[in-house]
Amino acid sequence: MLAGRAAGIEIAERAPHDRPDAIFAANDLVAMGVLQALMMQGGDVRVPDDVSLIGYDDIDFASAAVVPLSSIRQPSALIGQTAVEILLEEAADATTPPRQVVFEPELVVRDSSRGLA
Repeated sequence: MLAGRAAGIEIAERAPHDRPDAIFAANDLVAMGVLQALMMQGGDVRVPDDVSLIGYDDIDFASAAVVPLSSIRQPSALIGQTAVEILLEEAADATTPPRQVVFEPELVVRDSSRGLA
């Protein structure tokens, strides 16, 4: 959250024409830090009116934030299950070829983001 707060303060201090239209944070905690800093800076930069904000992970707190946070949800349970299956296969047979697995993320749209014109 501290990195997000620092980024939020830096964004709030910019001239309006130098501010981003949207922020995609590395994770939801960083995004919540940005949101907190923007709100503490006097409300000059409003989410989502002035800047859209999105995080990554879709942690439980994302939906409970003062401005519910849009986020990218990844299938964590499926990722873990697949990792265990691959490890067990490789442990049983050292000649098992490597494989690539692609997981579909999901965009969870909440109040912190808006469409751009």
